Amino acid sequence: MSERSKLMLPDRVRLNVETSGPADAPVTVVLLHGWCLDRRTWHYQLSALEATDARVVTYDARGHGRSSATRRHSATLRQLGDDLAEVLRVYAPEGPVVLVGHSLGGMTIMEYADSHPDDFAARVAGLVFVSTTAEGATHTSYGLPTGLTSILRAAETTGAGLLARLGVWRPHRAMLPALRPAVRWLLFGDGFRSGDLDITMSAFGWASLRSIGGFRASVGAQQRLETLAALGDVPAAALVGDRDRLTPPPCAESIAEALPGTQLTVFSGAGHMLMMERPFEVSAAVLAVAARAAKTPPERRRDRDRRIGFEQAA
Repeated sequence: MSERSKLMLPDRVRLNVETSGPADAPVTVVLLHGWCLDRRTWHYQLSALEATDARVVTYDARGHGRSSATRRHSATLRQLGDDLAEVLRVYAPEGPVVLVGHSLGGMTIMEYADSHPDDFAARVAGLVFVSTTAEGATHTSYGLPTGLTSILRAAETTGAGLLARLGVWRPHRAMLPALRPAVRWLLFGDGFRSGDLDITMSAFGWASLRSIGGFRASVGAQQRLETLAALGDVPAAALVGDRDRLTPPPCAESIAEALPGTQLTVFSGAGHMLMMERPFEVSAAVLAVAARAAKTPPERRRDRDRRIGFEQAA
């Protein structure tokens, strides 16, 4: 049975958190959703993890889902990395952890690794990056020719700045049907389930305008390949669809090149919502990394901790 709770962060933002599985599980899996989405997008993976002995933690990021709004100056990846650190402190204080991040969630993991390197090295025993990037908007082309990409990116950046100033209002429900075809084109590949698009649209309806616009600058500017390269031999997987218009295959390829031991998988015909479009394959990757993490002895994690410390000192 899952349990829901509210976590009060130091700046008074309340996170909506759901946990399941035994507190003394051999491994804790934390699922982090994407930008303008919420924890419901992991429903296939949650079902798969129910059959294991893992503890599972999911939550809505600040300004998303049923978590409370964020201030504009706190709509940054650095803040999301700090939020993740607090979630781990409260809900997974002991034992190995596997972090699974989609899009913004993957970038949050990288920010946590950069801002909290000692905690990361001591606790994290596995990583799964789903349709995400370590290079901001470097490879984002929206599936369009180069000339149109630059125009759309400029319009998107300007629009995001305006939305960020509109406060905590959420998109009016009446607008969602009109946005549905654009969201389907932007986020999904060749095939999708209508119910999964319904969940995605519902998540958009819960994201505040401040969150939709406010995180854009931080997301576009992040560069964390060097952070990944310093993580050592942590078991990892990078998954991407070849029809992903937001984080195309070069994003996952650069992650795999930077992080030793990463297994790279590119799915034909799939778009950005990979955990919905290829649910069984993504779930299998999560379970495989979790199984490896559960068998990683604590002394090996401590050795990696010391190696990372030496590299940072150098």
